[in-house]
Parts: sequence; structure tokens; C-alpha cells
Amino acid sequence: MPFPSANTLHPVTLPDGTVHKANVFLNAAIKHSNWEIGDYTYANDFDPPDDPEAWAMRLAPYLFPSAQDRIIIGKFGQFAHGIQFITDGANHAREGFSTFPFAIHDLDRFLTYAATLRPGRDIRIGHDVWIGTGARILAGAQIGNGVIVGAGAVVSGIVPDYAIVAGNRATVQRMRFDDATIAALNEVAWWDWDIERILENEAAIVGADIGALMRAAAA
Repeated sequence: MPFPSANTLHPVTLPDGTVHKANVFLNAAIKHSNWEIGDYTYANDFDPPDDPEAWAMRLAPYLFPSAQDRIIIGKFGQFAHGIQFITDGANHAREGFSTFPFAIHDLDRFLTYAATLRPGRDIRIGHDVWIGTGARILAGAQIGNGVIVGAGAVVSGIVPDYAIVAGNRATVQRMRFDDATIAALNEVAWWDWDIERILENEAAIVGADIGALMRAAAA
């Protein structure tokens, strides 16, 4: 069976021929103007929504239609069960004596509430990022290429390329590779190759053979 195209909704077929509906390529599932999703980025959930369009709400429950902020995700992301993006729509105004959102409980004033909040901050996720089970990515987070986010982590701020982060709030536990290798990987940018070329060089990519990968990029 050929590798699935990037616009396949359910890209995993089990050995018995069953389509694995818990796994989706997100750019085939999410049609939302505040999302920008690269090819082959997938999410997996043990309790997937019946309606594919509900993946947007599952992953980012506070990204309302009137939101100003966006979620921008690179290619080949891997998102585990239970992760959520906590966008600025989750916030309450906090300059006054109370943070209670009175306006959202009053139909005549409901649409005025967003104007009381600070401008939304985009969440940006690089290419080839693995986000572990139950992680929370907070508004304004900037996660670099090749990052691994540990299960249950709460991520904010800037995460450098190829870092491993964990904890609440998440901190860098270690870097996956040395500076020279990270620079070479970003220069090669294999995620921008067509899928046939990527599959031809899969052994070098998953086997961490930077020499072979650089030779392939130069070919």
C-alpha cells in the first residue's frame, strides 16, 4: 500500500484492513480560518470525535470564531492523546477587582467581551515536533523544529529547536543533538522535500545519519 497522501483524513490502516479512526492528518480534519497546519501532521486520540470537524474544538477549545490569534503548525507533527492548545480566548480580563466574565452571561453584551481582553498571541509549532500525552501548549508558545514535549508538560514561551522539554512549567531537560547537527538539520529541511524523496532517505532521517542526509540534500 502506498504512503498516504497529505490530505488523507485517516492515514493509518491496521493489518486486518481496519481504518484506524483515532488517527487523523490534521489538515484534512480541521477547516478553521485560525489554524494553519503543515502536511502529514497527525493527532491521535483514544476517544476521537465522531465528526472530523470537531478535532479543532477538541484540540483548541478556546479558539472561538471571533479570535484574533492563530495556531500555526509545521509539517510532520505528532500529537498524542489529550493534548490541548490553550489560546488567549481562555483568559479573563484581570485589570479590575474581579475576573468574572459578566458579559458572556448577558446575550446583549456577549460579543463585547472579547474587546476587554488583550490581543491574542499566536501559538507556533515547528516541523517534526512530538507532543506527548496530556501536554498543554499555552498562548504565545513558540516551539522550534524537532522538539519533544514530555507527557503532561505545560509549555509557554520559546522552546529552541531540538530541545526536550518537560514539567509544569516546562523547562529544557536536554538538547537532542549538538549545535552543528541542529544547524545542519535546519539547513537540510528534509520536511520540505516531496514525500517520495523523504521515503527514499527515511533510513538516514530516522537513523540520525547526518552525513547521508546532507549528501542526499546536495544530490
